[in-house]
Amino acid sequence: MALIIFDYDGVLADTLDDLIHFGQEACNRLGVNHVVTKDDLSNLEVMSFATYGRACDVPEPLIDEFVKISLNLFAEKASPPAIFDGVSEVIQHFSTKHKIAIVTTNSSQNVHAFLTKHGLDSLVHAVYGVDTPGSKAQKISMARERFLKNDEAVFMIGDALSDVRAAKEAGVASIAVTWGHQSLETLLRGEPEYIVKSPNELI
Repeated sequence: MALIIFDYDGVLADTLDDLIHFGQEACNRLGVNHVVTKDDLSNLEVMSFATYGRACDVPEPLIDEFVKISLNLFAEKASPPAIFDGVSEVIQHFSTKHKIAIVTTNSSQNVHAFLTKHGLDSLVHAVYGVDTPGSKAQKISMARERFLKNDEAVFMIGDALSDVRAAKEAGVASIAVTWGHQSLETLLRGEPEYIVKSPNELI
């Protein structure tokens, strides 16, 4: 048995358009004169709502409010985001033999709403969101300590440079996916163990 940990935004959930739209809405509400584009996300050293806000020229005293507005906009959305093609089948496949967790900078509430919509909530053993204290690497370690008793394999699947670096910091294998929010060039800077170009390749 292995522990397979997924990032959420850009790996499971197709949230790019929402992130851009909600980032712009947050900037507008805060009076920040910035036009949000994909580039604000694609080059981030650390993928989080706080660093996203800084990339959007949000002043430091307003960063916490930017994060709060963005998360609330996701929570208030009429329906959870779409799931990437093939991801549901991959999770169903893995769930028969392995433990599955999600580590994300989004809220666990938003993730559970997404999983419920797509019929996957019962297959995911734990969600560590922004509401769980600690860094991404610490949350990966928390999941490993909770679900594995021996030296079984742990994989962190992410679409961001910071996911790869968090995996390395936690001492687990990193899998970078190319269908998410950051470019292959950015991902390669973290030297991931594996590069995957479609969900089916994960199997």
